[in-house]
Amino acid sequence: MVGILCSRVRVEEKALFEALRRRAIPFERLDEDRIKFAIGSPFPHPGVVLDRSIHHGRSLYALTLLNAARVPTVNRAKVARICGDKILTTAALARAGLPVPKTVVTFTRESALEAIEAMGYPVVLKPMVGSWGRLLAKINDRDAAEAVLEHKETLGSYQHGIFYIQEYVNKPQRDIRAIVVGEQTIGAIYRSSDHWITNTARNGRASICEVTPEIDQLCQKAAAAVGGGFLSVDLLEHEDGLMVNELNYTPEFHGFMDATGIPIADHVIDYVQQVGERQAVA
Repeated sequence: MVGILCSRVRVEEKALFEALRRRAIPFERLDEDRIKFAIGSPFPHPGVVLDRSIHHGRSLYALTLLNAARVPTVNRAKVARICGDKILTTAALARAGLPVPKTVVTFTRESALEAIEAMGYPVVLKPMVGSWGRLLAKINDRDAAEAVLEHKETLGSYQHGIFYIQEYVNKPQRDIRAIVVGEQTIGAIYRSSDHWITNTARNGRASICEVTPEIDQLCQKAAAAVGGGFLSVDLLEHEDGLMVNELNYTPEFHGFMDATGIPIADHVIDYVQQVGERQAVA
């Protein structure tokens, strides 16, 4: 039995459901609006759970509680904790010796401004937690830096009071998104845009990118650095070579499938079954 934890049914979830039906694999949709966890009691779901929630907090706690109840999950709570937080992700990548953009983290507006001035304009200010390219700010001068830092600090959330400052990588109006399933880099796309934010959720255009040995090696090492599983890996083309920017532990993939023709849902279901079988043997 496969459980699919999800917030809403998007194109990706429909593809996963169809892949499961085509193979006659029993599955259940676990609606995060209705699911309940009785801590200390067995979870009343007998198989493996695939996380497709779009809400990081719900994902993290659901996976943590499922793993505590010895329910195998894709991905594991450890992976969600790291990949759902840009600071933890960058730290894990750097610790593994992977090339990452120059990044500084500070805890006050004053120290953030000092770090930005030292790094040199432009810089990119990112939220600790976020997706779809939201709440990113490219800061071109001191006036903009002062305004954005003040706005973030005034928002009140402790997350906005922790400043994640990254060098602006002058990429060629595109980045690279690869998808890793288990120990295989199954494909990659360019995400191109006239805007500096190239996410397909922000109208970035997807096209096929060849998975070179360098891309494969970087993606495999990046996935291993955060705990492995079903992940997307975002790479930037820096003048000094490819850099690992971010990882996503519940990636959307409809644009990827349209551009490449790769049946992502089938690869994911294969991997989910392998995780469930390994747990059953253990």
